[in-house]
Amino acid sequence: MRQITDHVFNPANDKLTITAIDAPGAGGAQHLYMVKGFDTSTNPSCPFTERHGSPATHATVLFQNGPINEVGVNGVTQEALLAIVADRLRSFQAGPFACRENALALTKIEEAQHWLQQRTLARMWRGVEGTHQL
Repeated sequence: MRQITDHVFNPANDKLTITAIDAPGAGGAQHLYMVKGFDTSTNPSCPFTERHGSPATHATVLFQNGPINEVGVNGVTQEALLAIVADRLRSFQAGPFACRENALALTKIEEAQHWLQQRTLARMWRGVEGTHQL
């Protein structure tokens, strides 16, 4: 297990702990992360109390583990998580909380999405997408 601390800098994030749970996979990255330090009992968007009888106090993120051609889609991708963050920032920018910093963050996330897409396209052109080949 490994603690992630890149997010710690303000009162909300100071309370959240992020842990990489599993061992690194074939590509050197980990696939299972846990976020703790919150209680969803005051979050009106949370479905957990109704579904499970108690609020959520942690979240897990399980990434794709293994080549899709071999194991199928078995987790989320970093592209999917970036799409969620981009959508939230676009929504803030369309509402009363628009600001320069959100615009800059959105631009960088869109740039990250572009480069991840370019990586995938290059792998497709080389015929190695969905495999452990370089």
